[in-house]
Amino acid sequence: MISANLLAVFYLISGVLFILALRGLSSPETSRQGNLFGIIGMVIAIAVTIISVGNFSTGFLYLLILLLIGGSIGSFIAFKIPMTAMPELVAGFHSLVGLAAVFVAISAFLNPEIFNLGFPGNIKIASLIEMSLGSAIGAITFTGSIIAFLKLRGMMSGSPITFFAQHYLNLILGLILVGLIFYLCKTQINTLFWIIIIISFLLGILLIIPIGGADMPVVISMLNSYSGWAAAGIGFTLENTALIITGALVGSSGAILSYIMCKGMNRSFFNVILGGWGATDQLSSSISKEQKPVKSGNADDAAFLMKNASSVIIVPGYGMAVAQAQHALREMVDALKKNGVKVSYAIHPVAGRMPGHMNVLLAEANVPYDEVFELEEINNDFANCDVAYVIGANDVTNPVAKSDPQSPIYGMPILDVEKSKSVLFVKRSLSPGYAGIDNDLFYRDNTLMLFADAKKMTEEIIKSL
Repeated sequence: MISANLLAVFYLISGVLFILALRGLSSPETSRQGNLFGIIGMVIAIAVTIISVGNFSTGFLYLLILLLIGGSIGSFIAFKIPMTAMPELVAGFHSLVGLAAVFVAISAFLNPEIFNLGFPGNIKIASLIEMSLGSAIGAITFTGSIIAFLKLRGMMSGSPITFFAQHYLNLILGLILVGLIFYLCKTQINTLFWIIIIISFLLGILLIIPIGGADMPVVISMLNSYSGWAAAGIGFTLENTALIITGALVGSSGAILSYIMCKGMNRSFFNVILGGWGATDQLSSSISKEQKPVKSGNADDAAFLMKNASSVIIVPGYGMAVAQAQHALREMVDALKKNGVKVSYAIHPVAGRMPGHMNVLLAEANVPYDEVFELEEINNDFANCDVAYVIGANDVTNPVAKSDPQSPIYGMPILDVEKSKSVLFVKRSLSPGYAGIDNDLFYRDNTLMLFADAKKMTEEIIKSL
């Protein structure tokens, strides 16, 4: 049995390690070290919590077995999951965090005496507020993350799903939720607690279904924030310092990231959170894509243009992730450098389907960090660029974001790829991107479409260099 003072010290150490983990994850160069700090902090928190129980009963043995099973499943997934499935994996894990918060809140509500919160029907008011908010946020996180998972997985349409008076319904449900929490604190009627959870589950669905594919990276970071606040709320209920610190760190960092991404996309933070942005179904052009001329080429054409260029900018997108083409891309860039070509990588903040998706893939291929530039750093260079090699980055290069006020992505800063002398766009077909709109860049005079698998096309270009 560990003393309360020593327990607090160990929780403080784990909290500091979590802070160092976040600091490390802020940069690709220190991300491995950040992950290590996070792992050590979590091991300390779990170990100390287990030791502090002091009652190694049969039930406790079952708990350890469940921890072992869960840890084994998590380890297996971590080793086997492909990078292409990372966005939906993150969404799926967020749902589990939310559900865990709900289960802990239910346990505390039904057995308050075990957690020193009082007795059934006579629970501390502060604890009731904490567990109500924790369970509500956790329930919203659970169902919201499930919807995000289904959208990312392609099992549900990535287009906004809307209906009449949707926002008013969400507002009414939110107000009812606040009223029920207030009334629960006054009456402590069990039924009210279950109604709060049910409404929260429903609200999670209603908040996420109207959010379009273009905003999905923001949704992922927002749900990450929700899961953190749910954990922090339950941490206050259980008086667990480590849970409070961890939840607050996750919640605040997720909220800040969501805000930064919204600012970078020229989105309203509240519009994205409340859902429904980009719910129009209007086309980006009055001319159908079948009527537009498009120039297509092959690997030899692309190799000729790039080896005779003085500068090439690579624009990776989700197509690179799907094809797992990052290693072939690195090999192609090395070949171009040998020919004296200056090569840079341009990363849009929401390229792929989660924050930092492209950065992780390029780091996996050992691409030097000093060759990778964010939108603000490199966008002006496209005007002086000979060739832009776009590998599946659709919505983030679409010029309609600047020209069509009716477009769902209007106002979103994009990579100014169209300003390059030549654009090589690798894509399997002319199908629209995740936002569901046609890309005018396909039909520009300076664009050459390379219809093929991104990895295969890049490998063929390497052979022709």
